[in-house]
Amino acid sequence: MEQNVLSVMQERRSTKEYDTNAEISREELMELLEITGQAPSAWNLQHWNFLAFHNKESQERLLPIAYNQQQIADASAVIAVLGDLQANENVDPVFNPAVQEGMLSEEIKQALNGQIQAAYESEQFGRDAAFTNASLAAMQFMLAAKAKGWDTCPIGGFSASSLMEEFEISDRYVPVMLITVGKGIKEARPSGRLNINDLVSFV
Repeated sequence: MEQNVLSVMQERRSTKEYDTNAEISREELMELLEITGQAPSAWNLQHWNFLAFHNKESQERLLPIAYNQQQIADASAVIAVLGDLQANENVDPVFNPAVQEGMLSEEIKQALNGQIQAAYESEQFGRDAAFTNASLAAMQFMLAAKAKGWDTCPIGGFSASSLMEEFEISDRYVPVMLITVGKGIKEARPSGRLNINDLVSFV
């Protein structure tokens, strides 16, 4: 049962213990990833790619790479969120449909392309953009999953180099995080939050 978005945000917790018998279908996983792909991104370049671990064999291969965190093996699936270091190459597939439909002029497209290619002359910019924008997609995935009744946990504790090597990931991409998804077997522990008044300055 889908929930109100604010309720989803308030109820989402990082879940680390999963029902090992709970299965998520490929169709439902793809539905969640399609929603994930609607996340915002700079210039709409969609700086992300996803590697889905959707069977116990691949999850067991991933387990040592994630420092043997048992949730990797127990979850219904694991999503590796990858940031695209060469998202500037997405200009044509992103903008050409809008040009063809008359929603964007070729002149504006070329102006945007000039901005994008100039920005990507900096390798650091490309890396920062990959992490920033892929993280937006990661949050979208976790909220979509919660709205559909699934629990998740973002994981930063893994060997990025081992992930790249074991699963032959192109160096176009940089691993940003892993996300486990499944059915929690107990309520996740509420985590403390800093006082918002200490974190906000008005100018």
